[in-house]
Amino acid sequence: MKFLFDLLPVIILFTGYFSGITAPALGLDKPIEFATALAMVVAALQMIWMLARRRKIDALQWISFGLIMVMGTATLVLHNAMFIKLKATVLSLVMASALLIGRYGLGKLPLKLLLGKELKLADIVWDKLMWAWVGFFVLQGGVNLYVALNYPEAVWVKFKLVLVIGFPLLFAVAQGLWLAKHMPQTNADSKES
Repeated sequence: MKFLFDLLPVIILFTGYFSGITAPALGLDKPIEFATALAMVVAALQMIWMLARRRKIDALQWISFGLIMVMGTATLVLHNAMFIKLKATVLSLVMASALLIGRYGLGKLPLKLLLGKELKLADIVWDKLMWAWVGFFVLQGGVNLYVALNYPEAVWVKFKLVLVIGFPLLFAVAQGLWLAKHMPQTNADSKES
């Protein structure tokens, strides 16, 4: 359910854009501006709802919210959709940078800090997993940038759903298969072998 909740602004952006609605009286002259404004409102309402219910808001949610508000505002004020298009690239690069800063700036294994209670892995595996995530985030940001700069706006909006749903899903499956090879065997597993 949290996954769908987190995806709501993207779904609203997609729906708002393809509705073709504009609101010239509000300065929303293009469908991308209308869709951006809707996504910003939904993101703000989500944060208000979570704060009102005293739900934990993690750092990624705050960063994503800040980016949609800043880049969405730039899109609306400057009437330039490139700002909202670049949000995914900036977010991906922030995530990759955070992992690298955690690892090399703080000397920690960031994914072990996040998932170490659920997964028992050797430090070298945690390090490789971190590099896989860094590569994933850089690739995701780069692909978003490429599509944003080289394809029509409608293609980018459709692609945004693939970028946010499809890429992470494929990566998670690949990661799960890779991690399965590196999980320590339990006594029950050893007896069956």
